[in-house]
Order: sequence, then structure tokens, then C-alpha cells
Amino acid sequence: MNEDSALIDELLYLKENGCQSLVEQTIYGLGRNVGKLVDFSVASGVHIIAGTGYYYSSTHPPEVDGMTQEEIERLLTSEILVGADGSMGRCGLIGEIGCTWPMTANERKILRATAAVQSTLGCPVSIHPGLDPKSPEEAVRILQEAGAQVDKIVMDHLDTCFFTREGLLEFSELGTLLEFDFFGTEVAHCQYHPEIDSMNDGQRIQMIKSLVEEGMEDRVVISHDFHGRHQMMKYGGHGLSHISLHVLPKMRARGLSQAVIDKITKTNPQRWLTFK
Repeated sequence: MNEDSALIDELLYLKENGCQSLVEQTIYGLGRNVGKLVDFSVASGVHIIAGTGYYYSSTHPPEVDGMTQEEIERLLTSEILVGADGSMGRCGLIGEIGCTWPMTANERKILRATAAVQSTLGCPVSIHPGLDPKSPEEAVRILQEAGAQVDKIVMDHLDTCFFTREGLLEFSELGTLLEFDFFGTEVAHCQYHPEIDSMNDGQRIQMIKSLVEEGMEDRVVISHDFHGRHQMMKYGGHGLSHISLHVLPKMRARGLSQAVIDKITKTNPQRWLTFK
């Protein structure tokens, strides 16, 4: 089903509600089309930052098994500096790089390639950890050992990995940016891991407040993990503008200052995404 016009409507509404840029992390194995993202950006006036790389192992194209780390590095570098998917559109980050638990050999290889490219280009990196509290730390250790710049790494899905203040603060000591990215998902049921009770938006905000209270507002970023038709406004979903319309007012009502909110939604993403 072609949803191009509905997605452009989402982007136009997003811009109308104050958002100028969107990070789009569809990568190899997930049906990415960078040329279409360029078209969406032109049609809506929203800057779209596309990702490069590989998601977790079950989505990898067959050729990944035979690729060397150096071949993956060349591919990632080319998509950032030259263009991707046969288009002139260049990728602006590596990610969302997928990890499972336990991590596979190919996932480790891709993490090492990611670190090598990032250490050369200084580009931002985004990591999807496995749904185990030990997975985010393992991914960071592999990246660090391969030379990655930890403060340019966003660790995604912390709202499905850490459910206590203590666990979150312990992980935060590793120095990555800390992302809560299921805003708009308000049901406890986790489709792929039913043993997990998902947070609601209020609980996410309270976890963010705990980081702010520890002086870590410079390291928090947020998102929707927008990935399916059910989330689109056309089908009654919360849409791309949910954070602007509903989450930010709730943050203010829960005691987060506008200065802190501006860091989370503007300053921190800008610093992460900027590289030469």
C-alpha cells in the first residue's frame, strides 16, 4: 500500500508543530529508500537525516555473512560521503545498528566496523540493544574497544531495558547519550517480548527527571520509534507530532523547565548530529 501522501501529511503537520528535522533510521534489511526520503524532505520542508548500517541479525541480507569488517566500513563510509540506494542522498548517521541478546558474530563485526568509521568521520551512531539490561553495556564496550567516541553514541530503547532508577544511573556512567524513544506507546504489553511490562509516557518522564536530578540533562534525547501504520494519524495513531503536542506539555507540568526541555529536544540532538 502506498502511503506516501499520508507520510507527507505527517511531516507537514510535524513542521507546523515546530519540528524542523527528523532522524530516519530505516537501514539495510528493513526496506530503506534514501531517494524517497529526499523526495519527502523536498515535499514537506522537513530535514530528514537518513541512517546507514545493519539492524539485528535476523534482518541481515545473506551477503553479510561473507563480508569482512573492512568491506562493511567501506560501505558505511560511501553512504555517508557519496550517496545511498543509487541516489545522491547521503546518510547522516550510522544506525539504528541492531543487537540481539546474546549478540551474534555478525552483530559484533558490524559494531566494530561502525566504531572504525565513526573514529574517522566523527559521525553520530545509534544503537538498538537487545532486550536485556546487560546488552547496552556490552554494545558500548565493543564500540569503545574498537575506538568509538562514546559521547557521539545514542543508546536507544532505554525504556525497555531499565525499569529502576538505580539500573539506569549505573548504565549512564558509560557516557553515551540516553534515549527514551517509545513515547506514544501507552500499553504495558510489549509485542515482541511479552515478559516485559512497557512504560507509559508518564513513567518515561519520571525516569528522565531522575537523570536531570543527577545533572545529566545534557545527555538525554527522546523519540517515538515511529515504524508502523498503526502509529500514523491516518489510522488513528499518535503520529509524528505526539511529542510536540502532548509530551512536552506534560514534561512542563511534571516540573521540567523549558531550558531543560530545550536541551533534550534541540541542543542535545544538534550536538549529536553535527560532524564535519
